[in-house]
Amino acid sequence: MRDKDDAGTLDLITGKLMIGYARVSTDDQDLTAQRSDLKDAGCTKIFAEKITGTRRDRPQLERMLDHLRAGDVVTVTRLDRLARSTRDLLDIAERIQAAGAGLRSLAEPWADTTTPAGRMVLTVFAGIAEFERSLIIDRTRSGRIAAKKRGTRFGPTPALSDEQLALARKLMDEGKRAREVAPMFNVHVSTLYRALNRNVA
Repeated sequence: MRDKDDAGTLDLITGKLMIGYARVSTDDQDLTAQRSDLKDAGCTKIFAEKITGTRRDRPQLERMLDHLRAGDVVTVTRLDRLARSTRDLLDIAERIQAAGAGLRSLAEPWADTTTPAGRMVLTVFAGIAEFERSLIIDRTRSGRIAAKKRGTRFGPTPALSDEQLALARKLMDEGKRAREVAPMFNVHVSTLYRALNRNVA
């Protein structure tokens, strides 16, 4: 059951709750135009917030998604008001679909999951996003392999250089203890031992 304050008004023809989501990035921007467009589009319940789209924690977006019930339709003036990237859009659209609700954009009529064509477009987008992700993974892997062949080392920067390790080993071979040598290089004794063992390996 929805709270009474969040109920909104059902569309008399479709019986669906038309929900709007509006967002601007900064406090000095105005939500009036988006609210007006969403009301003209039939939205009787509007969730709005002033927050940058790059943030994951968008309270009103989360509240709207939790509010959804089967048959509802989420409307935005533009998709970039709802999502910060293609992947983000697809994730949000998936959550809306999982609730049995639809999504539509006033500026991008092709993004209307209440129609078969709109659902097909987002399905194609999902495939493209997954393809791009696999390309990035493959390029990253190929780049790492090529870099390793060139002698590039990955991981944290060693605490001691090869020259410092050689000097540390020489000092210890001459009788100095590790607890005496380690402070000379501003490292802990255990760090010195690990570096020496790794160098031997």
